[in-house]
Parts: sequence; structure tokens; C-alpha cells
Amino acid sequence: MSGLRVLKGLAMASHPGPTVAVTTLVTVVAWSAGRNASGCLLVAAAILTGHLSIGWSNDAIDAPRDTSVHRSDKPIVLGLVSRRTLWIGAISMVVACVPLSLASGVLAGLAHLVGVAAAWGYNLGLKSTRISWLPYAVAFGLLPSFVTLGTADRWAPWWASAATALLGVGAHLANVVPDLADDLATGVEGWPQRLGKLARYAAPLPLAVATALLVIAPPGPLGAIGWLTLIVVAALLAVIVLWKNAPFLVTIAVAAISILALVLRGDALIR
Repeated sequence: MSGLRVLKGLAMASHPGPTVAVTTLVTVVAWSAGRNASGCLLVAAAILTGHLSIGWSNDAIDAPRDTSVHRSDKPIVLGLVSRRTLWIGAISMVVACVPLSLASGVLAGLAHLVGVAAAWGYNLGLKSTRISWLPYAVAFGLLPSFVTLGTADRWAPWWASAATALLGVGAHLANVVPDLADDLATGVEGWPQRLGKLARYAAPLPLAVATALLVIAPPGPLGAIGWLTLIVVAALLAVIVLWKNAPFLVTIAVAAISILALVLRGDALIR
């Protein structure tokens, strides 16, 4: 395989949309909560390596299933990268993620590493169980505390953890919807697959509650930005409900808008 083909395959297998979005958002939240430039770089590196390990291990583990249903969006199926290469990359990234996470402090690092472990648990089998939502809730729910423990040595407020956990659950539902048929054909029967077509309509519910928490719960007046956030997110949630094949990035946009509203009042995380 040529180097460029392998790089393209690695990029595709990294699930670039969610990886870039989550890395950017958590880094910006860290900055808004008071982290200095070097601290923000450490946060970005930890989140990025964790997500790369999750994405690459996901594609490596799912390769037999993806091949059996001829997934044209998967680099292993397309012959761009080998399963072995993805495993080497995934293991390398998770090893790098450990010191990068702990560089923000022991508790902060452990909070992030528990989230990464939860995501690996999803890849390794929990995705096919009734509790497939739990790894998403744990991984996303711990992100605010990774920021606050590394910045002010305190756990994130309950509303921040609850909101991001709900964002994770909503992301899980929305992410699975486009692949329901392929998943069921290959024996993946997680929570969204068991919901079937109802998953598309269930996805907006945790996202709506998460948005309300992130906008309303922090101390201080709601303000024009808060109201605007609620209106825009309501419109995006309507898109998810009405557009049968709404892309996962629409869900990421909901999460981005919600968290960016929090960024404007990021000091609320450490008050």
C-alpha cells in the first residue's frame, strides 16, 4: 500500500467529524474555564489521542462485519489500510493517551482515561447489548470533570456532567440510525437497534434536555444568547426528526452550539 493511501485510510477510520469536533470543543471549554495555552494543548492532545484510539480500534474490530455488508465508507473494505495497521495505530494512541491525560493531574487524567476505557468497552462488545448507551454517557459525562479537575482541582457541576452525558446518549442514537440495517444484518443488537425506527425520534429527546441544562442551569441570566441557542437547537432537532437520513454531523452541531453557549460562561464550571 502506498503511504498516501494508508494516510487516507487512517484519516477515514479515525471518524474525523466527531474526533475533530469533540477535540476542538473540549479544548475551547478548557480555555474558557481558565486553562493556559500549554494546558489547552495538553487537553487537546489527550482528547485527540483518545479519540484516535477509539476510532481506529472500532474499525479494526468491525472489519469482518463491514466487509460482509460491503461498507463502501470503510477504509479496510476499500483496501486503503490493513486491519493490522489500524490495531497498531489504536494501541499506540491509547498508550500515548495515558501520560497526556495524567499531565493534567492524576484525578483529571483518570477521569478521562475511564471515559476512553468506556468507549473501548463499547467497541469490544457493549455495542451489541441493551446498555450500549452507557459507555457514551460515561465517556461524555466525564469530559467536563477532566477540564475542571485539571483547572481548579474540583469535579464539574452536576448539570454539566448530566448535560454532556445526555449529549453522548443522543449522539449514540443519531450515530446508529443511518446504519441500522447493516447492524442488524451483522448481529449488532444494541439499544438503538432494538428501538428500530423509533431511534431516530428518540435521539432528539436527550439532546433537548442537555441543551436546556447547559443554557438554563449555569448561574446568571439566560440572556439573548441563551434564547437564541434554544431556538437554533430546536430547529436542528427538528431536522433530525424530519430528515430520515440526517447526517451525524447535525447531531454534532447540536452539541457544538450547546457547548459553545457554555463556553461564553465557562467560568460557571469552576465557580
